[in-house]
Amino acid sequence: MSKAIEGLKPELVWKYFAEICQIPHGSKNETAIIEYMLKTAEKLGLSAKKDSFGNVAVFKAGTAGKEKAPTVILQGHLDMVCEKNKDKVHDFEKDPIELIREGNVLRANGTTLGADNGIGVAISLAIMADKTLVHGQIEFLFTVDEETGLTGAQNLKGDFLNGKIMINLDSEEEGALYVGCSGGKDSLATLPIEWEDAPAGYVPLQITLSGLRGGHSGLDIQTGRGNAIKLLNRILWNLNNKIGICIAKFESGNKRNAIPREGEVTIFVPPDKVSEVESSVRNFDSIFKAEYSVVDKGVTVKVEKVDATSKVFTKNFADRLLNLLYALPHGVIAMSQDIKDLVETSTNLAIVNTTDKAITISTSQRSSIESSKMDIVSQVRSAMLLAGAKVEHSDGYPGWKPNMSSKILITAKSAYKNLYGNEPHIKAIHAGLECGIIGEKFPGMDMISMGPTLEAVHSPDEKIYIDTVEKFWKYLLEILKNVN
Repeated sequence: MSKAIEGLKPELVWKYFAEICQIPHGSKNETAIIEYMLKTAEKLGLSAKKDSFGNVAVFKAGTAGKEKAPTVILQGHLDMVCEKNKDKVHDFEKDPIELIREGNVLRANGTTLGADNGIGVAISLAIMADKTLVHGQIEFLFTVDEETGLTGAQNLKGDFLNGKIMINLDSEEEGALYVGCSGGKDSLATLPIEWEDAPAGYVPLQITLSGLRGGHSGLDIQTGRGNAIKLLNRILWNLNNKIGICIAKFESGNKRNAIPREGEVTIFVPPDKVSEVESSVRNFDSIFKAEYSVVDKGVTVKVEKVDATSKVFTKNFADRLLNLLYALPHGVIAMSQDIKDLVETSTNLAIVNTTDKAITISTSQRSSIESSKMDIVSQVRSAMLLAGAKVEHSDGYPGWKPNMSSKILITAKSAYKNLYGNEPHIKAIHAGLECGIIGEKFPGMDMISMGPTLEAVHSPDEKIYIDTVEKFWKYLLEILKNVN
């Protein structure tokens, strides 16, 4: 067991979290974690089942005196976002997450921590195992592939669960109860590349941008953090207009729900223009450091000579690509008029990838208002079409409309005040919680979402604040004890 969790409370929660960190469980790679969940339930003497998509349900009877209390569903997802720093050697298919404890913070060594949603899963496992607790019947629902399409929740069948009260354990702020979330939709552009030979004598250069914080494309979109795609394109667009460069590759971002943190492009330039390019890149390095001195002070841009293929994009294709990347919106589109400081609508320019045949550009749009979501999807689509791209959209997922008269919300508010003397914050989140889909699949489901405090999820800076886990644990148990 990792030394990083020694002495942490509650012991059962941290024990299970450390075990989860030993098991590779990136999105679409959940086979091992599913087997672990089923075997753990069996060891604990609890009945469990798995559906054809990998979703797992575990059932625990109510304790003495609570047999007739309403059934509560505790829900989390089994997969994690797999992000690492460029210089970190780590294979998410087989390597465990290395835990590092720094005072009140637990983080990973150069990778995402997976506390989203590993800590929620660990809390459920601890409740499954602890026989001293007071609660009614609990159904534990563990879904798969939440991070790359909400696939598990999308494919739940109506007979998989019996309860009508659900507590989602996938929020990231202790002391906050979430009662609503945004819906989302992805938009993908494919631009078939027009290739030609690089001009004779031209010098291949690689421009690399790194050091951005990135983060969750919903939760962190309002921070104004730099987008590596946008910044690299800014450099290329200016060089293309001043010098007439040739472009051979553009790579940045690798998760549709993460703000891209780093990237690299390969260009060819005349020998007598190399020093001008180097000077321009140094200038942009200074510009970005100044513009992002508060939110992304680690940003760095470098250029170096490299060996590269002699094929480059035609000028017409390069112009269309750079203009499209400049025109595509990124960031907050509108703030909520109903809930203070809540982002209502946003879009994330997430991934640019170069293959032998095409450039693909992945984006994601979110909104708590369905019509606004479709409006920003249409705006993104129109820019892509103007560039001559083939455009595809995901099916998307629904939002979750707040119900301020919810019985579980009332119980949760009362429990928090009883424990800690003050009211919890009632919020909605600009991210796609599974509550929206589950509420659609199971009409009448009474839901809230909650969790301990996490920061910078979906990035290698992800961290969990240790003291909030114990506080959250006590709070959740108080809610379960008082559901009637």
